Amino acid sequence: MFEVGDRVVYPLHGAGVIEAIEEREVLGERHRYYILRLPVGDMRVMIPIAAARQCGLRPVIPAERVPAVLDRLGDPVPPMDPNWNHRYREHADKLRTGDVLEVAAVVRNLSARLRERGLSGGERRLLDQARQILVSELALASGVDREAMDALVERRLQGEPSATPPADRAGGADARAGSSDGGDAVRP
Repeated sequence: MFEVGDRVVYPLHGAGVIEAIEEREVLGERHRYYILRLPVGDMRVMIPIAAARQCGLRPVIPAERVPAVLDRLGDPVPPMDPNWNHRYREHADKLRTGDVLEVAAVVRNLSARLRERGLSGGERRLLDQARQILVSELALASGVDREAMDALVERRLQGEPSATPPADRAGGADARAGSSDGGDAVRP
């Protein structure tokens, strides 16, 4: 069970912070909900506590895993199905897993396809969604702001092997534990 202040990832939406735990009546039934604040668009999402696991809600990765995720962006792109509809379904399935390495693979694959041949409208939206999810988690994990992390992801996609979070900020959530900026340590 998560607590207020925990940093979590909600698949297909991205990373955010649990702002509250509230009991609400929905369709005549009372349930407890996590109120998750997502930084993109300052969106708030209600997630039933009883269904959090089935929804794929999970903790943000620890800061130590950020370099491995960035490395995934530089891995060779595997051969892709020439049919855009098949590619879209394959990548959407990876995105739905909520696994950060799978999300990074989607960003890598679709970014390469965009540079080489372009993307269908659906694939372009999927790339934008995957990139937002990836950047939001890596930024929360590493303590780097979203704009800086997006630039870092772009540099890594362009092949810069040294593109890693700045050393003084790579402490991420653990380095911010107990700080006055609301940062709490990520629990396993």
